[in-house]
Amino acid sequence: EVVLVESGGGSVQPGESLTLSCAASGFTFSAYSMSWVRQVPGKELEWISSITEDGSKTYYADSVEGRFTISRDNAKNMLYLQLNSLTSEDTAMYYCGKGITTWSLPGNRGQGTQVTVSI
Repeated sequence: EVVLVESGGGSVQPGESLTLSCAASGFTFSAYSMSWVRQVPGKELEWISSITEDGSKTYYADSVEGRFTISRDNAKNMLYLQLNSLTSEDTAMYYCGKGITTWSLPGNRGQGTQVTVSI
């Protein structure tokens, strides 16, 4: 069973930073690409970043390119997302997901961690 547990969310002011973490278990973490996605209430899930199995390649949505950094530690089965220069547009529930496309399947995402950016 895939288990993904996100943490690190919170309430911050515009311009501040956060680091999200995702603890993975129940599958061979190092064998899978991983992703971060987010969702605003009433809107669809938005893919924001992915990283290959060995961490050698990373991909970002235009909306976060240059501000967010995805990384992983395969020895610890951990996925991270560094969020810099946050704006109110980044307010959402953030989820880590297994795979680059399969994160959309049931059971392949965690419960999420809330990020709120406001004055």
